[in-house]
Amino acid sequence: MQLLAEQRGEVIVVQALGDRIDAAGAIQFKDRMRELTQLPSLRVILDLSRVAFLDSSGLGAVVAVMKALGPERKLELSGLTPTVQKVFRLTRMDSIFIIHDQLPEDFLPAKPGQCR
Repeated sequence: MQLLAEQRGEVIVVQALGDRIDAAGAIQFKDRMRELTQLPSLRVILDLSRVAFLDSSGLGAVVAVMKALGPERKLELSGLTPTVQKVFRLTRMDSIFIIHDQLPEDFLPAKPGQCR
């Protein structure tokens, strides 16, 4: 699973670049997320807008990342596709995570010619 991370102040924004988080890549996803979130931050936002499929192993990996961050750091999710959103809703994990429809405005990449 390829992940792209950027630190913006007290927030690390991680974008999942693959289209699925499943049993085949869950361990790799979890390990890579641990690497990317080692820097101190108050929040981690995981952008899942490119992920079309998430199975129970993938969900377990996301939960494991949340637990690894500890209680003082929050893992927030953004851009859940309808299929992924359904997994979170059916398992009631949507009540555990802060879920944004899309990346908050402050964390969207700047458009050409636009300053942030």
